[in-house]
Amino acid sequence: MNPAEDYILKQPEPYRSILLHLQVIVEHTISIAELKNKWGLPFYYINGKPFCYFNASHKGQFVDIAFVKGNQINVFKSHHVTEKRKKMMSLRYQSFEEVNDAVIIAVLQEAYSLY
Repeated sequence: MNPAEDYILKQPEPYRSILLHLQVIVEHTISIAELKNKWGLPFYYINGKPFCYFNASHKGQFVDIAFVKGNQINVFKSHHVTEKRKKMMSLRYQSFEEVNDAVIIAVLQEAYSLY
């Protein structure tokens, strides 16, 4: 098992369920995305370039799927969390029930079009 998968599986609930669901969505939507470990986090790459990553914040009690070119993504802007970041943007979930597959897929597809 690679360190990125280990990170996901070692998370307590509800983080683990959210992360596993996000992993399935990313890998199903962007089949060429390659899961690696960067900065101690699960990080997806496309053609060797950083694409998006997962972060489980126990202190903030949320899971982020953050996009490297997030400032260029326009779909579902009302869901974007930027928090003083100039380039990156994330979608944030505090519970499994908040996860909206349609929003994630649309954002993934637009992000992928930038590569």
